[in-house]
Amino acid sequence: MGRLYRVITEPPSLPVPDAAPPAENRRGPAARRLQRELHQTIKKISDDFQSRWHFNTSIAALMQLTNLLAELSDDIAAGKIPPEDLAESKRNLVLLLAPFAPYLASELWETLGETGELLKAPWPKFVPELAKEEEIEVPVQVNGKLRGKVVVAPDTPESEVVEKALAEEKVQKFIAGKEIVKKIYTGKLVNIVVR
Repeated sequence: MGRLYRVITEPPSLPVPDAAPPAENRRGPAARRLQRELHQTIKKISDDFQSRWHFNTSIAALMQLTNLLAELSDDIAAGKIPPEDLAESKRNLVLLLAPFAPYLASELWETLGETGELLKAPWPKFVPELAKEEEIEVPVQVNGKLRGKVVVAPDTPESEVVEKALAEEKVQKFIAGKEIVKKIYTGKLVNIVVR
């Protein structure tokens, strides 16, 4: 909890005024990563808290978001994350923390300069489009053993994923000169069966 407290309370070192972030950085990779992780965390905690009552996984998701904020401190200092995105992330992190550590969350809420009562603030809204991954890593197995990975967009057709898996350099070593019996794509991994 000490790291979470520091991430929320320590003001970011702001970029030098004449080094304001260019327009393309408004939603650059660092800002997009923070936004995606924030909305994935909102979904995870909302699902765990409302239906499954899995508090340990909720706290783990909070810590993962906290670690990301700490990891992105250089990007924040360089102005690659807009101040409003950072403020939104910190505010939502405190709101998500409230059911698990209400006293700490109340203190952090005041530290952020919020004037209303924390317990009356609306729960953060999950936006599926913002939580969506732009790329996914798909493991490639040959005869059930992991031999490589390919990176594709989540909506890539099965044929393209399998084709990319077959072209992967590390996989080529294990299928060269062998007969491919089956190509299986489950949506999460590719398995190539050879003889």
